[in-house]
Amino acid sequence: MKNNMQTHFLQTPGAVVMVRPHRFSPNPETAHDNTFQSVASQGDVQNAAGMSEAAYQEVTVVAQRLQDAGVTVHLFEDDGLRETPDSVFPNNWFSTHSGGHVALYPMFAPNRRRERRQDIIEMLKSDYRVQDVIDYSGLEGDGLFLEGTGAMVLDHVERVAYACLSRRTSEVILERFCTHFNFEPMAFATLGGADKPVYHTNVMMCIASQFALVGDSLITDPLRRQAVVQRLADSGREIVTLLPEQIAAFAGNAMELAGNKGPLLAISSKGLVSLRADQRMAIEKYAEILPLAVPTIEQAGGSVRCMLAGVHLKRR
Repeated sequence: MKNNMQTHFLQTPGAVVMVRPHRFSPNPETAHDNTFQSVASQGDVQNAAGMSEAAYQEVTVVAQRLQDAGVTVHLFEDDGLRETPDSVFPNNWFSTHSGGHVALYPMFAPNRRRERRQDIIEMLKSDYRVQDVIDYSGLEGDGLFLEGTGAMVLDHVERVAYACLSRRTSEVILERFCTHFNFEPMAFATLGGADKPVYHTNVMMCIASQFALVGDSLITDPLRRQAVVQRLADSGREIVTLLPEQIAAFAGNAMELAGNKGPLLAISSKGLVSLRADQRMAIEKYAEILPLAVPTIEQAGGSVRCMLAGVHLKRR
C-alpha cells in the first residue's frame, strides 16, 4: 500500500454530495430485490407525511454533523415533484474519480432514473476540476445496469472494484467501467436475506484507507470468498469481519471521510450498536467513529453510505 498520506487522499474524500428529500418514502419499484427495505404503507397520508418530515430532519442533522466534523457537504434539495422516492441515495447514479473524471450510471428501477440531475454535475464542474463525464446511462435501454458506488465498492488505492452480482450490477458494464477507469474487476455471487443476492455491494463491504469491513460469509463460492478476503489483506488493510446480522443492521454501509481531525467513519447508529467491542476497537485504531441516526431512511433499504456521494476531485 502507498504511504498513509497518499492513501488517505485517494480513498477518503473530504467532501460529499447529499440530497435532502421533501417527499421521502420506501420505493415500491425496488422492494422486490432489496431485502433491507421496509414495505411502504399504502393510503396512510398522515404516516407518509410524518415519514417525509422525519427523513428531511435526518438528512439535515447528518449534513450538519458532517460539516461540524470538517467534511464539506454539498446539500441539494429534492422537492419531490419528479417522484423520486430514493433521491436521498445519490451515490448510485454518479461517482467522481481522481484525475477529474465523473461517471453517470444506468439505474434498474425506472423511477430512479429521474434522480440524475444536471445541477449537481454543473456544481462539480464549477467547484472542482472535471476533465470529462462518461455516461453509461444509455445502456438502460439494453437492460444493463450498474448502480454506481452501491453496485461497486472501490479500492481507489489498489484500483480494485469489488462487486456482488445482481440485477443492479451487470458484469458487462462493470468490465467497461474498469477499462475506462483503470480498475481490476472483482465480481462475486452472494446470498443474503430471503435467499436472494445482496442487492448492492456497499451494504456488505466498506473499504477505508487502513481497514475494511466485510460480510464475506455472504459470498457463496468458498474459493471466491477466500480470494476477496486475500485481495483485501494484500492491500495491507486490517479486515473486520461482519456477521450477517450486522450486515442486516447496516454495519457494512459505512464510509470513511476526511474530517478536520483526521479520518472518521460515518456509520448509522443502528449499525454501530450491532458491532462488538473488539470490532469497534479495531476501527478506532484508524478512524474516529461518527454515529448518525437515520432510522427512517433505513426503511428504504439503505443507510449512511448510500446517502453520501464522495467527491474525489481537486478543488478549483
